[in-house]
Amino acid sequence: METPAASAALEQIQRHSRRWLGDRFPLREELRSYSWAKLKDDFLAGSSVSLVSIPQAIGFALIAGLPPLMVIMSVVVGGFVCALFSSSRHLVFGPSNSISIILAATLHALSGGSLAPAELALVLALLIGVFQLVAGLAQMGKLTQFISRSVIIGYGTAIGLLLAAGQLPHLLGVSVGHGGLFDALKVLAGHLVHFDFNPYPLCMGVVTLLIFWAVERFFPRVPVELIGLIFLSLFTQHFHLGDLGIRTIGDVGALSAALPSFIGMPFAKSDWSVVPPLISAALAIAILGMLEAISISKTLASQSGQRLDANQELVAMGSANIANSFFGAMPGSASFARSAANLQSGAKTQVSALLSSLIVLGALFFVAPLINFIPVPSLAAHLIRIGLKMLNREQMRIAWRSTRSDAVVFAVTLLSAFFLKLDTAIYVGVGVSLALFLRKASAPSLVEYGFNDQGQLAEINGDTRRSNAAISIVHVEGELFFGAADLFQEQVRLLADDDGIRVVVLRMKNARHLDATSVMSLLQLHDYLTKSGRHLLISGINPDVDHVLRKSGARRQIGAENIFPAEANLTMSTKRALLRASQLLQQGGGASAAGVRIFYDRNKDNAVSGDAAGPVTKGDHDKSADYQI
Repeated sequence: METPAASAALEQIQRHSRRWLGDRFPLREELRSYSWAKLKDDFLAGSSVSLVSIPQAIGFALIAGLPPLMVIMSVVVGGFVCALFSSSRHLVFGPSNSISIILAATLHALSGGSLAPAELALVLALLIGVFQLVAGLAQMGKLTQFISRSVIIGYGTAIGLLLAAGQLPHLLGVSVGHGGLFDALKVLAGHLVHFDFNPYPLCMGVVTLLIFWAVERFFPRVPVELIGLIFLSLFTQHFHLGDLGIRTIGDVGALSAALPSFIGMPFAKSDWSVVPPLISAALAIAILGMLEAISISKTLASQSGQRLDANQELVAMGSANIANSFFGAMPGSASFARSAANLQSGAKTQVSALLSSLIVLGALFFVAPLINFIPVPSLAAHLIRIGLKMLNREQMRIAWRSTRSDAVVFAVTLLSAFFLKLDTAIYVGVGVSLALFLRKASAPSLVEYGFNDQGQLAEINGDTRRSNAAISIVHVEGELFFGAADLFQEQVRLLADDDGIRVVVLRMKNARHLDATSVMSLLQLHDYLTKSGRHLLISGINPDVDHVLRKSGARRQIGAENIFPAEANLTMSTKRALLRASQLLQQGGGASAAGVRIFYDRNKDNAVSGDAAGPVTKGDHDKSADYQI
């Protein structure tokens, strides 16, 4: 017989299970209110997205140096799996410019081993997927907000330039070997100087750009890539342009129609040695993919008004890349172009992305023979066009002019992508941005305060003086973590080096994030003052700082009577600290405390002064909300 307690426990388990399923499968919640009207909108949007997916995939195959079918399967398999788990209604997964370029560089660097480039791509897809899936399940989606936007702008600019430059040899129909970017450009320049290139591929590229311009100019609603490349494919097939030395996709790697098939990992036990060299590149691609996914999905959500779960996007991305690795597809990421087209086409739910993948798979059986006749120079011209469009002048201007730190981060990331490996460039950019931030954050503001002629606390300058030469009031503001601890201690000691100062009052109302290093610096300052017969008082600390001082034992060492937490009235704790300073001066037989005066406003209109040397009376407490220290 089931007891009430057991029934309640079972109901709680079921409730948690439904919540977990709802979090992990957002599409499940969308389908509860699904309708034929939404299906119609999703089908039309999915059809529009699929029209541009195949031409883009073929271009990415040319960039990455992989078989076209392997790239198209990333659209089919990865796009379908990502849509199943994504919380964004409009995000579309698949190969992208940045992923393709990093992948090409990585495969080139590791070529010649026991695995072919296509097999290495599958191992990379698995590693990338694992990194992203673990990051999503560990709720690390918000960590991406700590990567500077200037890093992404600099890296995206470099990717666009590298993409355009990398297609110049295909546009001219020349071979430049397998060196780096500058080696390739040097060889290409030699061909140009000596007119050692075939002019027909160049003419085909120019014609392609003119066709794309005409379609965009006169038929703006028509998918320019699809119409332009199909026209050129038919033109090439009919006029046998291969006789002029113009290569086609069929010459690079013929595309054939096929259904996704589970192939698993392509290596035996002896091939596991290839994994460690791939980890760095896989982590860089995973980080870049996470940034792209969260940035794109947030942009789309801001336009559609949808609430987004950043961690779930990482789960979706990771699951898609793991599926890609087992179904013979290259790793992918979020596609801004296809995602934006999905939103603009009126997609209502993730079903549009599911349908788009299925439509691409179906279209593959009808257009595969035609795709094989697309001229490589035409595809190169198309990719150069895409690369130049990636150069966002407005974002570049903002990154360059906003602050000196942003300009440095932008320039360093851009140059690193040119001279270092692309995955290393990401780490360099992120490292420089964090270092500059820590440098900025590790400079707390320490200002000595005194009373001005109106009886109010103000920064000491020509018009403001210490009301008592034996007491120094130091206002501390900013981050007091480990990076700021030494500077904090040195600045306070410089202020306290005046032999006439007997009591230092630290106003720490706006000091934040104390840690072990800053606590030890505070204790060292306390010891330094104590040994010279002086005193340290702390006023206005917030609950977080007070908690750190208690847990570390610093409160006991400094003395609870010398620490004054913040109160409702922001200046009351400083008044209490000044009263304590007055008592310490009297006990030490030092300077008279009569000069220490506290000013407060009983009626918010009239300033009245009182002697701080006297005891704190109940009347003082009653007026605590009106103190103007």
